[in-house]
Amino acid sequence: MARILSIDYGKKRTGIAVTDPLQIVPGGLATVATCDLMKYLKDYVSRESVERIVIGEPRQLNGEPSENLQRVRQFAAQWRKQMPNIPLEFYDERFTSVLAHKAILDSGIGKKARQNKALVDEISATIILQDYLRMKGI
Repeated sequence: MARILSIDYGKKRTGIAVTDPLQIVPGGLATVATCDLMKYLKDYVSRESVERIVIGEPRQLNGEPSENLQRVRQFAAQWRKQMPNIPLEFYDERFTSVLAHKAILDSGIGKKARQNKALVDEISATIILQDYLRMKGI
């Protein structure tokens, strides 16, 4: 089997998570500068077998598109054009940042570490992937 990779796309930073090759356990992989995301992903998929990419679809609580949705769609179109052999699909990411902050608080991590926005992005990507796997029954 191949891994499933998830992305919590942000204007400045992007959190990335990935499953193990058996698609059982999701875990944080990295947080990268968004301007370096395409290169990072291309390097990663050249080394690891990736079945698909799941990207968080940013929406407001009422379901309306958030201001970041256009950037996410532009990235998705660029990915599909450059890497058509690896499918990319959207997944509703509402509440993932809230859940990531809660997970960090519940973990007992110190105050300084809790302010690390890169950690929040990576945990958000992990939550997107975990929810996606649960929804798919994987």
